[in-house]
Amino acid sequence: MIDIKLIRENPELVKENIRKKFQDEKLVLVDEVAEMDTQYRAAKTKGDGLRADRNRLSKQIGGLMKEGKKEEAEQVKQQVKNIGQELEDLEVLEQKLEADIRERMMVIPNIIDPSVPIGKDDSENVEIQKYGDPVVPDYEIPYHIDIIEKVAGIDLDSAGRTSGNGFYYLKGDIARLHSSILSYARDFMINRGFEYFIPPFMIHGSVVNGVMSFAEMQNMMYKIEGEDLYLIGTSEHSMIGRFMGQILKKEDLPYTLTSYSPCFRKEVGAHGIEERGLYRVHQFEKQEMVVVCEPEDSPYWYDQLWKNSVEFFRSLDIPVRTLECCSGDLADLKVKSCDVEAWSPRQKKYFEVGSCSNLGDAQARRLGIRIKGENGNYFAHTLNNTVVAPPRMLIAFLENNLNEDGTIRIPEPLRPYMGGQELIKAPETKKSF
Repeated sequence: MIDIKLIRENPELVKENIRKKFQDEKLVLVDEVAEMDTQYRAAKTKGDGLRADRNRLSKQIGGLMKEGKKEEAEQVKQQVKNIGQELEDLEVLEQKLEADIRERMMVIPNIIDPSVPIGKDDSENVEIQKYGDPVVPDYEIPYHIDIIEKVAGIDLDSAGRTSGNGFYYLKGDIARLHSSILSYARDFMINRGFEYFIPPFMIHGSVVNGVMSFAEMQNMMYKIEGEDLYLIGTSEHSMIGRFMGQILKKEDLPYTLTSYSPCFRKEVGAHGIEERGLYRVHQFEKQEMVVVCEPEDSPYWYDQLWKNSVEFFRSLDIPVRTLECCSGDLADLKVKSCDVEAWSPRQKKYFEVGSCSNLGDAQARRLGIRIKGENGNYFAHTLNNTVVAPPRMLIAFLENNLNEDGTIRIPEPLRPYMGGQELIKAPETKKSF
């Protein structure tokens, strides 16, 4: 959510930002907010004047009564009563205008960084840099589910019976590999000075509204029936919510946090759910990075966060690239964002495995996260980035570490988490369950 001062002082800047995001249908909101804001401030000014009049007149009543001027006192009492009724009507109007303004402000997009490339959708995102050499071996790389099934590491049929499409059972060495990747990611971030958290996996609606747009919420979040609770789609939600309504001390900043959680997503949209794949699923686990910092420090932390992801994947010998998200691909709360994509030898192309975002003060403004300053309090900046989400990372990992004989190489950094194991191979006796 942007500062309403921008609409008061520079509405054309806000409108031009909307045009850059190809959301022209929202242009009318700027004029509506400007008009409502004028009405709201006029009502507030009138209300302040009426309250002053009421206080002044109320003081007169006692004096008139002492002087025995009961008739005049009754007239003043009636004036006070009339003012009270007018104030009640004004307060109702103020509340309605305030709610209408907030409703519109919540869907006016954040002001994007000047460096963001202009484009309509993700097809116009811009490659920044490649890291590592993408290799296509001279033997066939099967579909990732076929790789996992060959080493008896997944049970989709049972998941289909218990839960439907978009769910899976991992088992054996693949389940252990999945957990090892998360454990390695946890320690990777702790070693970089990030504090480790396991947050609540459910949050109130007020937090959901603070961390994401309504459209995102509708497409992503699962609501607990009959309760004001939502299953988180990423631990960023509860981690940012942790600071809700807080005034932070400058000396405590920045907060650099890394958090583990399961994630739950409807995945409503054009991509749908793959019946046999792990790329887009309803439930997965993730290690996340979150930073809460001074406004002037957020560009620095943005660069640090995406670099952490690149270095994590490169430590496991997985080639990656970074893509700058264009204006039309940015969610409304984001100032700037880039995707980290891993190399797929099977598809001979890169695919998204994480996303790094600077949200400026948008989340902080919605959630009331302020920094105590010498000349008044001001809003913090928030950032987030994926360290690793193993379902997608597993795809990249398996394809880039598959040997010709069907065994899977375990890179050295993961071996301590796998009990020293160097290879994953098919079990000698394949069990049915």
